[in-house]
Amino acid sequence: MVGDGLAGRGGLMAAQASERGSVQYRVVFGKKDEAVEGPDGAEVVITVPAADAGLDPAVAFMQGRLKAAGHTGRLFELLRSGEVAAAITRLASRP
Repeated sequence: MVGDGLAGRGGLMAAQASERGSVQYRVVFGKKDEAVEGPDGAEVVITVPAADAGLDPAVAFMQGRLKAAGHTGRLFELLRSGEVAAAITRLASRP
């Protein structure tokens, strides 16, 4: 039952995170070669090199490999919800 409560809370956190403002994700494959998801002028812009896309996003941020511009509190909410990991995985696996 404890696990059920955590899963519900994670879903709630993800819903709250997506309601709070726009986010743009960028995975950089090379110079002028990026996969981008999200609007220009987003509240938070998250950028990671493709080589580091397999890392846990929170760890990559602490190591300086994942860069973020914008509201840091919002970034931490996104990291906690798992939204950052899902978006980076999606973008890094481009065809």
